[in-house]
Amino acid sequence: MSNPGGAGVSTEQLKARYVGTGHADISKYEWLSNQHRDTYASHVGHYDQLSYFAVAQNESVGRVRLKLLEKMVQPCGPPPPTKNVDKILEEQQEE
Repeated sequence: MSNPGGAGVSTEQLKARYVGTGHADISKYEWLSNQHRDTYASHVGHYDQLSYFAVAQNESVGRVRLKLLEKMVQPCGPPPPTKNVDKILEEQQEE
């Protein structure tokens, strides 16, 4: 890839600059959460699109904006349970 200056930009630099681009170890939940947050942020940032949603839902623009901002907290619901590797290893060593 190149930028307007003509110098190449590595993928590591892009991933450091933009969190939503992900990395090799990102989980499906984290990736989907980033995608949903980016989408909601785009909807909130574009007033015409926000007003379209408000008319379609028969709500005020402020209320639709608030709902979208609230959805950004946990866009895909609560995170899935994680496996605590340290706890599992301790239990196996105790047995």
